[in-house]
Amino acid sequence: VGAFYKNTVCLTKGSRAYVSQYIGDLDNPDCCRALNETVEQLKSLLDIEPELVVSDQHPDFYSSQFAERYSQQQGIPWLQVQHHHAHIAAVVAEHQIREPVLGLALDGLGLGDNGELWGGELLFAHEGQFERIAHLSPLVMPGAEQASKAPWRMAAGALFKLGQADCVSQRFSEQPGVNVVEQLLLKQLNCPETTSAGRLFDTVAGLLGVSNLNQYEAQAAMLLESLAYNYLQNHDWPTELPLIEVDENGDLNCLSLLDRLSNCSDSAYGAALFHQQFIQGLVQWVGQHSEVRGIKRIVLSGGCFLNKLLLTEVKSRLQKEELDVFLAVKMPCNDGAISLGQAQIALEIEYQKFLQKQQAGSALKHDRYDAFSEEKKLCV
Repeated sequence: VGAFYKNTVCLTKGSRAYVSQYIGDLDNPDCCRALNETVEQLKSLLDIEPELVVSDQHPDFYSSQFAERYSQQQGIPWLQVQHHHAHIAAVVAEHQIREPVLGLALDGLGLGDNGELWGGELLFAHEGQFERIAHLSPLVMPGAEQASKAPWRMAAGALFKLGQADCVSQRFSEQPGVNVVEQLLLKQLNCPETTSAGRLFDTVAGLLGVSNLNQYEAQAAMLLESLAYNYLQNHDWPTELPLIEVDENGDLNCLSLLDRLSNCSDSAYGAALFHQQFIQGLVQWVGQHSEVRGIKRIVLSGGCFLNKLLLTEVKSRLQKEELDVFLAVKMPCNDGAISLGQAQIALEIEYQKFLQKQQAGSALKHDRYDAFSEEKKLCV
């Protein structure tokens, strides 16, 4: 039943996956009603009676609450799937990948297994299971959800983390609530941390003065991409020394780059520098973990890969390292494909159960595994 934003639903029958039309963001009654209606319409149209319902693991999503109710009403199991695992699995389903993959998921926010806010994750995924190998260095979100809509708040959190707390009130003096944000940071109240790549873009936009408030989703990130693209029309990529490093835990630490950008007066150059450093850092990061794990199949997914500059450069540079790179093609890389990823994970888990029963010599009561057991893939 998908996620919260850009919701779609997906039904499977044999080895085929049927993804619905775009339903929308589940923050208004019309879209919530549309989810209910779409499920019933697809069931009728495709002659499918679900035996399992799958949702995101975030308890506050309407789609998750729908899944819980549907499970109870229909008397069928309810499976909850981690958000970024679903992002990776959607691409796995598209390309019918059977082998283990390393998945680079870059997006806004998704609830992690530990209750933290994820969004810049490197995952190992195979047979319905995943492992969080590493992540981006955490950023502070003063005011929690409010920081998602206010890049200046993310920038203030970065300055605080860089030991420049005294600059916050002066730098963002025109922003309403700056004194409150300063107190939140000083007292560490309502300041959750996140590994989100989307919030990293917001932080950079705030530090460079590109955007203080997001009037629409990903506005700051798109402005950064546009600035970088325009800069590169007349200039080469910046050639500064690496400012992003893979730390001792294998995570990607961006604090030195943020420190450099906090003192950059040319926003266009700063945007290009950020992209250059982030791309270079991601490629090094993925490459190191690929070598350690012995896995050459790399999946790129998540809404941040709508950034064409980021996507094309990361893809081409990973391919130059002789890695096999897989992207979303039929489906979007953002949350519109989450329902497909959830279905893929559910089928992978069910298939493993099928094999275990087969090995134990148990009689199978259903033929729903036949196509999947032969092909072990979904046709979207």
